Amino acid sequence: MNKHKPPLLKASRISVTRGDREILKGADLTLNSGEIVTLIGPNGAGKTTLVRVVLGLMEASSGELERQANLRIGYMPQKLHIEPSLPLSVDRFLSLTGCKTEEIIANLGLTGVEHLRFSPMQALSGGETQRVLLARALLRDPQLLVLDEPVQGVDIAGQAALYQLISRIRDERHCGVLMVSHDLHLVMASTDTVVCLNQHVCCHGHPEKVTADPAYLELFGQAANASVAVYTHHHDHSHDSACESGEQHA
Repeated sequence: MNKHKPPLLKASRISVTRGDREILKGADLTLNSGEIVTLIGPNGAGKTTLVRVVLGLMEASSGELERQANLRIGYMPQKLHIEPSLPLSVDRFLSLTGCKTEEIIANLGLTGVEHLRFSPMQALSGGETQRVLLARALLRDPQLLVLDEPVQGVDIAGQAALYQLISRIRDERHCGVLMVSHDLHLVMASTDTVVCLNQHVCCHGHPEKVTADPAYLELFGQAANASVAVYTHHHDHSHDSACESGEQHA
């Protein structure tokens, strides 16, 4: 990660209020090229809300959002619903983006599902669907990948393989990756920085620091901390992000 380059995006003190309900309060988020940042937190913590603000799909009630000029973003949604009676092959689904056939083939090959190009979308397994969605997000060579629950509906072995693939894509394309996840085990091995949300940023930093933070333990408990302690995380760059308390971000 080149710390001399400006970040791909920087969100400062983002708050979102709907009616009298505060969904998100004073959240900060910075994402650099070549960095994988994962948002974790309980249901209703504001993870999807923060992602929508970052994508420009939702306007913040207050705060500032800076994005690199002409930033190319690839987005992988949490769920995909296709009408069962609709005849839609993988190739047709991806061609709806307007991308060329060679781009479609290349990205299906990258995600390991080129052999499914002419299969019906409705016939795909959970893991195959996620890999097709990842291929779609990679079309047009994004500088930032935003992945909302990328391993949803995938078995444990498939989850590990998918996280490894995401790490490899980051390494090969040097793109930034923003992931949303409920998973606390496998995702940690593929993450540079964790941001723990519960309407505000409870703590953030390197996974090892976050999983030892009292705010994290209060949300997820000692059992979760034990389950993530077995992972290994090795990179050839250093991390200087410190886990900080929620009061510093609120």
